Amino acid sequence: MIPIKTESAWRGTSDCRNCGIRDMVLFADLNEQDFGMIHAPIDDLEIGAGLSVFQEGASAVGIFTLRTGMIKLVRNTSDGRQRIVRVLRPGDVAGLEALAHGRYDTDAVALTAVSVCRIPLSVIQALGAQSPRLHQRLMEKWSRTLREADDWLADLNFGTARNRVCNFVLKMRSATDAQFVTLFAREDMGAMVDLKMETVSREISALVREEVLEPLDKSGRVYRLLKPERLLAE
Repeated sequence: MIPIKTESAWRGTSDCRNCGIRDMVLFADLNEQDFGMIHAPIDDLEIGAGLSVFQEGASAVGIFTLRTGMIKLVRNTSDGRQRIVRVLRPGDVAGLEALAHGRYDTDAVALTAVSVCRIPLSVIQALGAQSPRLHQRLMEKWSRTLREADDWLADLNFGTARNRVCNFVLKMRSATDAQFVTLFAREDMGAMVDLKMETVSREISALVREEVLEPLDKSGRVYRLLKPERLLAE
């Protein structure tokens, strides 16, 4: 396994009742009685870009709800390569598999600076047993996680280089405004779509020349999607 730097800043205990993205995360359906069952602290953490949230095979300390930023989930192959199996965005949950066997199945690494809530397993297990609403939400999240992982593999690992990059761009559209797309390092993109970094760069540059994408920053991370129909046609 390739070592990953780990560093985080603790910001305090999360106030789940007043969370700004409460409707997007696990605790959306909890009532006051449910909140009364939470006895362990839920930590509010900030983690810098490129740093580890958790590592594959590690004993789980909790699960994480993503408040801001993006996280990549990485699997390490037997020959030492890394494959990105999914990108998480605000409202997503990381580490749900730990509820089944107490360990993480992937590396989780911050693609950008992120803020997360770290929820102890004891809290989730107690609430899951006592709150039908949370138990149902957990099952829905788990099912959605498996389906989205399958979708990533199906859409991003087959077809021509053009197909893969176009599908990736479509997946990285903003959830609040679909004309904006946030990408990241070309090396990471290559690991996700199983292409060389140079191939990914060439395909993105072609989409810019064809005026499908308009760059909005100097680092090549944020774009305006001008012609989504061109991507859908690929």
